[in-house]
Amino acid sequence: MLKLSFKKYFFRLLVFVIILTSITVGLQQLWPQYAAPALPFILLFVFLVTLFTHYLILRGIYNKDQRRMVSNYMLATIIKFMSYLIFILVYLLLTKQDKILFAITFLIVYFLFALFEIFAIKREDAK
Repeated sequence: MLKLSFKKYFFRLLVFVIILTSITVGLQQLWPQYAAPALPFILLFVFLVTLFTHYLILRGIYNKDQRRMVSNYMLATIIKFMSYLIFILVYLLLTKQDKILFAITFLIVYFLFALFEIFAIKREDAK
């Protein structure tokens, strides 16, 4: 069951990222002043972190021990936020320009992925 749920989530997340990437390419072509140069890297990074943390959460859900499930969820949440924080800090320390545009872009991508996760999980709960 874990593999099936993970594969479905992976496919949906991949379609979501492809749609966001196409919007990103269009945004960078039409309005480059509003598109952060790091936008493709932000999408890739958030995609990988979301996929990994969802896997950790699924492992906890399909485990029969309730404490283990809570531990996996907390671990996934900590990994997600710490990796996001490190990514943002490293980028802001290494670059001298586009800091505000990067931060705004990262927040937008973060909220889009959070909405995707909410709708994907709600869709699975409805079944």
